[in-house]
Amino acid sequence: MATMSIGTLDIIGAESVVSLAGLFRERVRRTPEAPAYLHFDDAEQTWRHSSWGEMARMAARWQLALAREGLVDGDRIAIMTRNSREWVCCEQAALGLGLVVVPLYANDSAENAAYILRDSGARWLLIENQEHWRALSEVGEGLGQVGRIVSLAQIASDDPRVIGVASWLSQEEGGEFRVVARDANQLATIVYTSGTTGHPKGVMLSHRNLLWNARACLECFKVYRNDLFLSFLPLSHTLERTIGHYLPMMAGATVAHSRAVTLLAEDLIAVRPTILISVPRIFERIHSRIREHLAERPLSRSLFEATVAVGWQRFQRQQGRAAWSAAELSWPLLNALVARKMLLRLGGRLRATVCGGAALPADVAKVFLGLGLPVLHGYGLTEASPVISTNTLEENDPVSVGLPLPEVAVRIGHEHELLVKSPSVCLGYWRQPEATAALIDPDGWLHTGDKVRIENRFIFITGRLKEIIVLANGEKVPPTDMEAAIGRDPLVDQVLVIGEGRPYLSALLVLNAERWRSAARGIGIDPEALHSPRAEQWMLQRIASQCSGFPGYARIRRAALSLTPWTMENGLCTPTLKLRRGRVIAHFHDEIDRLYQGH
Repeated sequence: MATMSIGTLDIIGAESVVSLAGLFRERVRRTPEAPAYLHFDDAEQTWRHSSWGEMARMAARWQLALAREGLVDGDRIAIMTRNSREWVCCEQAALGLGLVVVPLYANDSAENAAYILRDSGARWLLIENQEHWRALSEVGEGLGQVGRIVSLAQIASDDPRVIGVASWLSQEEGGEFRVVARDANQLATIVYTSGTTGHPKGVMLSHRNLLWNARACLECFKVYRNDLFLSFLPLSHTLERTIGHYLPMMAGATVAHSRAVTLLAEDLIAVRPTILISVPRIFERIHSRIREHLAERPLSRSLFEATVAVGWQRFQRQQGRAAWSAAELSWPLLNALVARKMLLRLGGRLRATVCGGAALPADVAKVFLGLGLPVLHGYGLTEASPVISTNTLEENDPVSVGLPLPEVAVRIGHEHELLVKSPSVCLGYWRQPEATAALIDPDGWLHTGDKVRIENRFIFITGRLKEIIVLANGEKVPPTDMEAAIGRDPLVDQVLVIGEGRPYLSALLVLNAERWRSAARGIGIDPEALHSPRAEQWMLQRIASQCSGFPGYARIRRAALSLTPWTMENGLCTPTLKLRRGRVIAHFHDEIDRLYQGH
């Protein structure tokens, strides 16, 4: 992997700027000509950069237009677009005027978006295009108090609330970017947790919450002005917003906004980032493709496995967990033949990848660390702004979720639940005092709902308090552990283990269509006969081999197979790719009854 020269450290203090808009203004003041954002110019088919000064002038124009809408301090405005310069300008303009920003997922369902707009009382909405408006217009009166809807693309609509951004923005120069006086503890944003059950809850985060969290993360990992982030996780995801948006602003680094997740592989090569914020699913998909590619190439597979083994040995020695081994003498050759070529597909310049949002399988982490890619697995919650703990380059145990951030207090509560206290703990849930009281106890401890153990200061997630399947015989099974094991089969794209109150465990599986058809033909099964006993038994054998390390009572005895993915669009998956367990179970009610028929 290519190395980059160490750049200039230029960190802005969280306390000195008071607010998020104050952070933006200070960054503009310090480095007005430095590159702030990279975007892809569709017309010219090339990447172009905008300086901090240009961004401030654009944001000032947004402020003039927002000011004409009659919005007052504390009003909520919502943003439902992809990551872009416009997202940043809109957010900063609103924050500078004392407005509260409500981020929405650009690909969220119209019904869920409408619920958030109503619940938050948003008065103004930014959307992407005609497709967005077509979906939202079907909700009708369900958009609540929204009085203006601005679209980034010009759209056709008879609704007087709807206008294209080019017409809406003032044609005059915006002048100086404004920042109204704020208290650091005032509400900055309401972030709705995607939630795996029921309606999402609005997490209230203050300016201090987010500024403190970004600054604390910079205590754990140095970011320089010549660093380049590639932003592909949606900015409505708090991990991306804090670590991929505010943190680079605080450090003066540049952010490139990826065109789309489907173009991520191309953007990595074109942009060549030095830092990437990601979720485990991305690494799992890359890992799966590598395994598939090597499956029928025994010599290449042996060389790859040798590279990972030697690279892992080097990593363990560098972490002080292993002695030097003579096998490391082969690393220069293995690096040139395998590792460096693999990392070039990720741009070849990555100093670190921060991975959060869900559990990163240890075997997947081992592969990338073995190839020489510094993967820093961390942990957090939207309710904590979001980072609670992270591994660092110097102290990295990929099985763990790292060490608590500086000044973050952690302890283990009832049933091994992780409790957290820090300046980035949220203000509570929007208009839900009872839920807030359940989240933050009278002593100020945030109840995470995650079960952990702590060893040598490292935090290890062991399960969720509410994600335990209790079988009819009283045996308890953590489904996520089994799902992770089953999901390592390259044939399985998605899996849900069920069995609450039932005599045995079953699994709902979404298979990779292409791989399934190839495998089925190879063993003489009709690829369309997914419900046949033979297809089910064949998959159960594969599941059994993946779950051989689990207790006997945790055996999967029945399986339902499908080729239709569970997505955000069909309501079975959250925007952060987590399964909505309750909704999946409800959706497949009849299928589940079939799996337990006669028992």
